[in-house]
Amino acid sequence: MNDIDQGVRGEIDAVIAGLARAGYIASRQIATAVFLARHLQKPVLVEGPAGVGKTELAKATAEFLGLPLIRMQCYEGLDEAKALYEWKYAKQLLYTQILKDKLGEELSGVRSLSSAIKRLHGAGDIFFSEQFLEPRPLLRALQQPAGAVLLVDEVDKSDQEFEAFLLEILSDYQVTVPEIGTIRAPVPPFVVLTSNNARDLGDALKRRCLHLHIGFPEPALEERIIAVKVPGVADVLRREIVALIQELRRLDLRKLPSVSETIDWGRVLLLLHAEHLDADIVRETLNVLLKFEADMQAVESKVPALTYQARRAAGGAA
Repeated sequence: MNDIDQGVRGEIDAVIAGLARAGYIASRQIATAVFLARHLQKPVLVEGPAGVGKTELAKATAEFLGLPLIRMQCYEGLDEAKALYEWKYAKQLLYTQILKDKLGEELSGVRSLSSAIKRLHGAGDIFFSEQFLEPRPLLRALQQPAGAVLLVDEVDKSDQEFEAFLLEILSDYQVTVPEIGTIRAPVPPFVVLTSNNARDLGDALKRRCLHLHIGFPEPALEERIIAVKVPGVADVLRREIVALIQELRRLDLRKLPSVSETIDWGRVLLLLHAEHLDADIVRETLNVLLKFEADMQAVESKVPALTYQARRAAGGAA
């Protein structure tokens, strides 16, 4: 491996370490995506099941880079006014009243209609200026003088029209306000878009982004995540937790338990002072792992066998 490759590898290692300091245990694939997105100044589209750490990646990246996190939660019907900017109508009305009161002073000494219009036009331009602009998340991210991490969360829940609206921002880190003109970011934000695959995103959006898929982690990585997020869990119990979660993910369930459920379950077992898994404690806390009644009914009869398999896989007493 040459010196350049070693240097890049070192930078990716630094990303892994930086995210770890922020409490996020990243795989090398995730760290590489963050490294590339920073250096190429390209948004990164993070897809995968709910609860695998897509949103947390943006939060940890903001902490790691020392930048403010600006989050925009997407939903059906989200429009430009909620995402980009609104006009401060109350201040505009107040300005109109002040202008009306001063109208006589403004027009004093004016003898022709064209001169009056010219003088009022200069005062009227202020009505649609940046001082009357209320920035929403997208515009706030572009206005940060030192940059920001912009999280466009669950972009797949927005409409296709809004997705098309994002293209200018993702391509050129700028927006066009008709009354003002083009507003460009002094420092391009680090943009993270997340998707739970509720709908297929358009090719135009995907072309502008680096793609990162975060799936369920391998057992060793998930154990490291629990060790960081729930440090009080003993080693043996941590292995048993991960082993049972892995068994559940092999079943045909409506919603498989994700990393967020793994962390929550670790906290619950710590609160209950559990030292090992047994069928009773698994059955009593199954609602932490499974979110649908049909899934719980399907798993309940399998709990003794799943617990036995998990303890064997973890090297504990069966």
